[in-house]
Amino acid sequence: MPVVALSRLHAEKYIEPMQGAANEGLANRRRARLPGCCEVCGTWSSDGLCAACSARFAPHVHRCRRCALRLVDGLQVCTDCAREPPPFAHCVCVADYGYPWQGLIARFKYGQAPELAALLAAAMLASADRDRAPRPQAFAALPLSPRRLAERGYDQAWELARRLGRQTGRAAHARMLERGFDAPPQARSARAQRMRNLKGAFTVPAHARRQVEGRHLALVDDVMTTGASAGEAARALLEAGAARVDLWIVARTPAPREDR
Repeated sequence: MPVVALSRLHAEKYIEPMQGAANEGLANRRRARLPGCCEVCGTWSSDGLCAACSARFAPHVHRCRRCALRLVDGLQVCTDCAREPPPFAHCVCVADYGYPWQGLIARFKYGQAPELAALLAAAMLASADRDRAPRPQAFAALPLSPRRLAERGYDQAWELARRLGRQTGRAAHARMLERGFDAPPQARSARAQRMRNLKGAFTVPAHARRQVEGRHLALVDDVMTTGASAGEAARALLEAGAARVDLWIVARTPAPREDR
């Protein structure tokens, strides 16, 4: 009878509950020995993304250091960020939002596949290392509203943040920020309208103030489209006393082409 290999990432569903402080090392060793395959091309790989797919779909791209839009070499920030800098100081980004990241993120968020966070967090960390991004003191998840959390069953940003914390040895926080409401769809709104829609959406609760004050934090999310939500969340952290806020994302929606 042929041996059927279980995806290393799918197998994490069964190992993850073991990972308390006492079992962390054991769980990591067990995961490292699991047979697996690349989640994109299906070839055998000890990681969720094989080296060939990583090189092809997560190459180094020169980006605006503030908002992660693609830039020509030699520029550090795009014209929009030069004119009106966002509250986050640096943006770590794996790739543009397109194949295969679009499908992986959709499975991760809507397909009940939180185990894909391991692959996505590893890709984020590799991008940060490649770009020599400064390490934050802690990671903070960009939270879902209570309604969205109830619908989905888990917060995808927290799944990413806690794995980043585990892989770097930094603290990760699920409730450093609270989100009170969902804004209307933002992509087709003018910038001023987007900011009005999100005003007051994020707050730092009293119990988290000590974890925020004077610290360098990384706000974590899966995709940035307009940047309005991330900007409002970063602004709330800065107003609560954070020394610096960066943004770590998996994918950035490309700027629309002028000829379209």
